[in-house]
Amino acid sequence: MIVTISYAGPDATDLGYLLHKHPGKAQTFDMSVGKAHVFYPEATTKRCTAALLLEVDPIGMVRQRRYAGGSGASLDHYVNDRPYASSSMLAVAIGQVFRTAMTGRCDSRPALAAEPIPLEISLVAVPSKGAAGLAASLFGPLGWTVTETPIQLDPQFPDWGDSNYVNLTITGTLRLSEALRQIYVLLPVLDDAKHYWVSEDEVAKLLRAGEGWLSSHPQRDLITRRYLAHQRGMVDDATARLQEDDEQGPSATPEKRRGGSPLGALRADTVVAVLKEVDARRVGDLGCGEGSLMTRLAADRAFTEIFGTDVSPRALLAAEEKLHLRELGDLQRERLHLLQSSVTYQDDRLRGLDAVVMMEVIEHIDPGRLPVVEANVFGHAKAAVVVVTTPNTDYNPRYPGLAPGAFRHPDHRFEWGRQEFADWTQRVGTTWGYDVEIRAVGDVDPELGAPTQLALFRRSAA
Repeated sequence: MIVTISYAGPDATDLGYLLHKHPGKAQTFDMSVGKAHVFYPEATTKRCTAALLLEVDPIGMVRQRRYAGGSGASLDHYVNDRPYASSSMLAVAIGQVFRTAMTGRCDSRPALAAEPIPLEISLVAVPSKGAAGLAASLFGPLGWTVTETPIQLDPQFPDWGDSNYVNLTITGTLRLSEALRQIYVLLPVLDDAKHYWVSEDEVAKLLRAGEGWLSSHPQRDLITRRYLAHQRGMVDDATARLQEDDEQGPSATPEKRRGGSPLGALRADTVVAVLKEVDARRVGDLGCGEGSLMTRLAADRAFTEIFGTDVSPRALLAAEEKLHLRELGDLQRERLHLLQSSVTYQDDRLRGLDAVVMMEVIEHIDPGRLPVVEANVFGHAKAAVVVVTTPNTDYNPRYPGLAPGAFRHPDHRFEWGRQEFADWTQRVGTTWGYDVEIRAVGDVDPELGAPTQLALFRRSAA
C-alpha cells in the first residue's frame, strides 16, 4: 500500500522540511505491522512528491494478539486484504512516520507550515464500503476535489463488475498538517474497519486529529461511528464532546475559508500571527478549553513560555492529551503550564506576561460579570498586549438555518455587533490605559462585516 503527497510551488522541495524527511535519501521505519519506507520519486524546485510505502508482514501480525483478534488458526487471518489495501494500517503508518508534520510544527519553514498550500495526494486500492461516491462525501466538504476510480474485480471479466476498492486522488489547497490529519481519520472510515483492538484512547485520537474540521462535517456521525468501530459508549462520548464546539450552532454552517479550513482554525491562526507581530514571548491563553490555540503556540519556538487556564478540569485534561505533555522532554514541558483558573478571579501567576488572549471567551460570561473580568485581565494581570476575539452578531444572517436573534452557541450569554464591540473596546482601553485596534477575521461581507471580530489592545506608553 502506498500514499504519495505532491506539492507544486516555489521551492517545492520545502515539502521535505514540512514532512521532516529529507528528499535526498530513502528512509525505513520499523512498525508493529511491518516496515514503512519513505522516498521521493520526484524532487525539483517546481514539484516535489513524497511517497510512503507500507510493507505489511501478514504472518507476523497473526502472531500478535492485538491484530489476530482471536484464534490464530482461522484461515481469515491469513487470507485477507491486509498486504495490499490502503486501510487503517496505512493510517497508523501516516500517524507514526509523519507525526510531527501532523502537528503543524516546522521550525525551518514555520510560515509555510501555517499556510494552505496546493497539494495532490494519491492512494491506491482504498477499501470503500458503502454507497458510490463515499470518498467524495467525506473529502469534498473539506475543500478537496476528489477523483475516485473504482477497481474492477477482474479486468478479464468486466461483467463481474467493480470491487469494493478504489484508487483515490484528492487535490486542494490546505495546510499539510490538516491534510494528514484528515487522511489519518478518513482511511479507516472508508474501510469501516480497524485492524487492531479499539481502546478508550481512540476517542482522544479522533478529537485531536479532527480538531477544526470534524465537528462541522456533514458526515460527522458516520465518521465518528466508523472510526470508533461502532463502540457505542465511545461514540456517545466523542459525539458529546464534538457538540461542545463553539462553531456548532443550532443549525448553523460554520464559515469556511479557501481550502476548507473552518473559521475556528482561521481564528486561531490569526491570533498566533498577531502574537508574533507584537513579538510576544510569554503568552497566556485564558479560557484555553481543550487546547486549540495552545497546540499552535507550542509548535512555535518563538513562544518561550505558554500558560493555559480554564475553569474546567475536564478541559485541562483534554488539553494535556492534545499537547502530549506526558511524552515531551523536560525542556519542552517547562514551556507549558496548564492552570485551573478563571478570568473572574485575580491570578498572580498571570501577571506581567507579554500577551494574554481571550479567544471566544467573553461571550460566555454574564454581562454583569464583565467589569470584574476587565479589572482582572487589564488591571491586575497588566499584560503588555491583550487579544480578544468574539463573534460578530451582525454576520449571523449569513448562517443558513440560524433563527433571527439566536446565538451561535447555546452557552453564549450575549453576542455583540460591530458597534457594540467597538464601544466596549474603546471604553476598556480608555479605562485601563490601552490603545485599541479592531480587525476582521474571516471573509468580510460588504454589509455585515466578518464572522469574527478581533481587538488588539496595546498598553499605552507611560
